[in-house]
This record gives sequence, C-alpha cells and structure tokens, in this order.
Amino acid sequence: MKLSILCSFIAMAGCATAVDFAAPIEKVGSDFKFTEGPLWVAAKNQLLFSDIPANRIVALNEGKFSTFRSPSNNSNGLTLDKQGRLIACEHGTRRVTRTNADGSISVLAERYQGKRLNSPNDVVVASDGAIYFTDPPYGVEEAQRELDFQGVYRISPDGKTLTLLVKDFIKPNGLAFTPDEKILYVNDTEGGHIRAFDVGADGTLANGRVFAKVPSSDGMKVDTEGNVFCTSATGVMVFDSHGKHLGTFTMAEQPANCAFGDSDMKALYMTSRTGLYRVRLSVPGIQPGARTH
Repeated sequence: MKLSILCSFIAMAGCATAVDFAAPIEKVGSDFKFTEGPLWVAAKNQLLFSDIPANRIVALNEGKFSTFRSPSNNSNGLTLDKQGRLIACEHGTRRVTRTNADGSISVLAERYQGKRLNSPNDVVVASDGAIYFTDPPYGVEEAQRELDFQGVYRISPDGKTLTLLVKDFIKPNGLAFTPDEKILYVNDTEGGHIRAFDVGADGTLANGRVFAKVPSSDGMKVDTEGNVFCTSATGVMVFDSHGKHLGTFTMAEQPANCAFGDSDMKALYMTSRTGLYRVRLSVPGIQPGARTH
C-alpha cells in the first residue's frame, strides 16, 4: 500500500499563492541508496532518476520500477535536449554526456582548458540548445582535483565550445531558468542561498545577486508561473518570482532534487535520500526539452 504523508505548511502571513501546501505527499518508492536527478520523459510517460551509489538510472513506468541503465557512471543530474536525447552529469567519469538516438554515448564536456572537471552535478538546457551545468567537487578527493575553483559552465548549441560562466561559488549545485529564460537561478549548497543571473543574448551570465536564503540548497525547478521549488535541509522550499518564501513541503527524508511530471506536468516528484515522493499541484512545470522562448 502506498504511504501518504501530509506535508507541513510553513508560510508567511497574508501570503497568497497557487501552490497548495496542504496537498498530501505520497511515498512512491523506497529502499534506494541515494536518489537524485529526477527527469520526466513525456514521450515514454516515465520518470527517470539517478540512484548514485547504486551506479544506475532507475525508470518508473505506471507504478513499476526498473533499471534504465547500469552502470550509469554514478550519474546525478539528468535532463533532455531539444531532440529529446538524455543529457547526464556523471560523477564517476567527471563528465557531461549525451545518449544518442542509436544508444551510443557522446561526451559533451570533461575538461576545461585541458584540466579535468570536478564532478558535474546538475544540468539544464536552454531553448537554443545550449547546455548549462554546475561543477562542484562532490565525490572527488582533493588530490584528484585539477581545477582550483567550482564553476558554472555553458556548452554551445553545437556542442563544440565549453565556456566558464561563473567561478566564485563554493559548491554550485541546482540550476533552473525562469519561464522566459531571461534569468538563470543557481544555488550554492555551502553558501546557503540561490543566486539569480541575467542571461545575455550570447548566453553569458551577468548581474549575479542573492535571490533567496536556503539552508543546504540542492536541486531546483521552476513552474510556469515562475515559482521556484528548491530542495533544502528543511524540505522543498517554494519562492515566488521575487524571492518571497511561500511555504515548504516536508517529508520523512531530506530531499535532494525535484522535477515536475505526469502527463499534465502537475506532479512534483522529489528524490529524497532512499525514497521517492510525489505531490500533485495546480500549476504545471515545464517539460525538459520543450522550451520555445
């Protein structure tokens, strides 16, 4: 029997929001090792997510779990490109890869100026096909590191150019665009905040500023109204587009990442340590790979 857990509601007085913090949270699955990188694949009506220590990507189809890929090179963040191909951040190989239509895997990024990346963590694709990813040093011994900074990068739409965008993060982690792609949010787990950057016509980032304070910020997504959902030490914190805290979804385990899913994109799936949780919402998210701005 599925376990339903009521979420707690932490809200600011007088706050009006379309997010229903009284909606029940359902525990969809358990007994994983450490879940991360949830991704809804509309073409297959399935959810994919990484079980990092188990070295596999798990698929959820119609309530049933199966192994999508093993080994996964300890994948973390997952998304889709404009052609619907899987993009993965791999801890084990310290690279960003693409799974092609024929099943072969192409390496999109593994070195910056000749030096190995730290540990690509989370990833998002813009409407022009450019890929943005974060590169903290999680899982990499100090002696193995070749870069002395933790950056945010952009891979050009043609996949040929890797550009360092920002390098002053302590532990860059989750990232997400606003619906119009004019702003990119990037959080800093150790810094305890989300930063907002203006996205230039050439894809570069400028005017970095703190958007919201979030303890142990991790994975992050944005719905079609611009509300920001960020996993944290206290649960999935939700902010409006101005950085005002609207409320927090909490469950029995600390969440690491989240993603919108189901056929209407109105479900929020939350990968939370050994479990996978789901809550239905009234406002949809944006299907990865489907941006048209």
